[in-house]
Amino acid sequence: KDTKSRFWATYTREATDHDGEFLEKYQSDMDIVLIFAGLFSAVNTSFIINMQSTLNPDPFYTTNVLLGMLLQTANSSFVPPSNQPYAPWHGPGTLVIWIQSLTYASLCASLLAALGAVLGKQW
Repeated sequence: KDTKSRFWATYTREATDHDGEFLEKYQSDMDIVLIFAGLFSAVNTSFIINMQSTLNPDPFYTTNVLLGMLLQTANSSFVPPSNQPYAPWHGPGTLVIWIQSLTYASLCASLLAALGAVLGKQW
């Protein structure tokens, strides 16, 4: 019996040391993932906010064309006829949509990585 109890005492000590080293290593790795994911998400969000204006038509162009049409209708002798008819906006280009989709996908992946790291740290 003395040999078995000594074996299990040694096993418990070695397993505790190994588990402590394992947890310490992966806790620091998850801290790094959290920091990187947070910084990447912040930068990515700033790009998304900056690109939001490409999803809407230019309000100044629309306003200028409509004002020109209004002035021409009100007094055609005062304003010369405009060569720029009011053109409806057909939405953003395909490239803009692809870039927006990729930035949103990378933001989702970054937030998912941060969620995984938080869940791993709490486990």
